[in-house]
Amino acid sequence: MDEINRWADIDEDLLKEISKRLHAYHDYIQLRLVCKEWSLKLPKIPNGNKIPWLLLPDETVKNHSYEDEEIYHLMQLAAADDEILDTCALEEKDIYHIMLPEMQSYNKLIRGSGHGWLIVVSISDGTIQMLNPFTNRNLDLPPISTLPTIIDYQPDNHEDEYTLWDFRDIRSTLDRDRVHRFQVFKVIINSSPEHDIENFMAVVIFGPNQRLAFYKPGNMRWVEFPTRDKRFEDVIFFQEKIYAINNDGQLYEFDTKIRAGLKGGIHETRPPSEIPIGPQKLKYLIGCANGSLLMLVRHVRHPSRKIRREFETYKFDIYELKRNRKEWSTLDNLDNYILSIGFNSSVQIPVPFLSKGNQIWFTDNQIELQSSFYDPVPQDIGIFDLDYGSFHRVLLEVKFFCPPVWLLP
Repeated sequence: MDEINRWADIDEDLLKEISKRLHAYHDYIQLRLVCKEWSLKLPKIPNGNKIPWLLLPDETVKNHSYEDEEIYHLMQLAAADDEILDTCALEEKDIYHIMLPEMQSYNKLIRGSGHGWLIVVSISDGTIQMLNPFTNRNLDLPPISTLPTIIDYQPDNHEDEYTLWDFRDIRSTLDRDRVHRFQVFKVIINSSPEHDIENFMAVVIFGPNQRLAFYKPGNMRWVEFPTRDKRFEDVIFFQEKIYAINNDGQLYEFDTKIRAGLKGGIHETRPPSEIPIGPQKLKYLIGCANGSLLMLVRHVRHPSRKIRREFETYKFDIYELKRNRKEWSTLDNLDNYILSIGFNSSVQIPVPFLSKGNQIWFTDNQIELQSSFYDPVPQDIGIFDLDYGSFHRVLLEVKFFCPPVWLLP
């Protein structure tokens, strides 16, 4: 009995350090179930396990009923070798099935993820909600009708419910569904609201010109950033600041510690002289553990007629802005790290000791390039290995109404 008690009274920091060595969620659950004391010392969601989960809706082509509960799968990719990367070969124990009645596929669109939360837009009523699939908790963000581009919303004015500023900044009217589908491009959050609601913040890339707005608890509306610049492609929280990148590769920096709102604008660092621009040259920002910023350029193109996807990724360029430097440099090796991009907050992940680094894991967030807005389509999902310059495509034959997303616990 004394031996058992000694294990039950293990130092909490030591137990959490042990938990970081477990890279499968079901192993972590088993660790918490060893005894009541361990269950109390370890959080329900592991803090040290940063292997992303791929959240997959069922094949949406099979689900046409609004009444059906949508089944989502959480799939953890271990990335140890090429065989494990083949999602078709994953064993059932590596896939967790969760019922999310709030996520009926034809009414809900995922527009962001981070810190264990999904950010979900409702097509029918324009609400923006945060949902934690691990704890089943939710939090409402201001609805689409409160975005700065919206002038007026009359839900009873059929097919002309919204009056708003269009991409030319001209007053126009649009129907509800079109506005709810396309006004929100991407949403990021700085933390889990369960841990620190007072300092919680969300940022949205919104509108036809892809501008920036933010939300803090107590706000009733989305508040536009202190810049009306356009064509932002990614935005991240990093080291208590907000960084954004536009289509030209121009970096922006904003201070979040201003009580009245935000302060900032164009960063003094100019875009790389050779950076590719255009609608098929997508930009992402990633904050690194060493204090550097990475800018990732994703090249997409129309694939051959034999491939049924509308677009496919065929190349990545990586630029690094080191701490206290004022010039981007090219980077061709990620060492022992993985970059995860898509509707999630773009992140750098240290790989577990059994995994392979120097990879980019990507999902499809190219909503502005897709023509099949109302039908399920194959998605551009895969892993790019920088060591070999090769792509590993996954879920090639599956059509989704809403793109899968990476989700970090």
